[in-house]
Amino acid sequence: MRSGKLRHKVTIQRPDYTQDPVTGEMTPSWIEVTKAWASVEPLSAREFIAAAATQSKVSARIVIRYRAGIDATLRILHRDKIYNIEGVLSDKDSGLEYLTLPCSEGVNNG
Repeated sequence: MRSGKLRHKVTIQRPDYTQDPVTGEMTPSWIEVTKAWASVEPLSAREFIAAAATQSKVSARIVIRYRAGIDATLRILHRDKIYNIEGVLSDKDSGLEYLTLPCSEGVNNG
């Protein structure tokens, strides 16, 4: 993958819980794992229609350089949008060059 396509800076976050010191209640929150350069592409009209026909939630495709530990429990922040990772697809050649992340938009509460 050419680095010129990875022109968007994104933040990858993982879910975490913090405990309220007074009540002891566990509150869900998100912690930054890393920042990465990515290609953020909304689905084309044809892909969107096909996804809707199969009840898919996927609305965007995000591509990043390969990084171990990326899975569907994480989320991505890009500009003012939250993207929930719906799956992780390795590149077809070596599996170690880049990851394609089908994502849905919206708030993920963990």
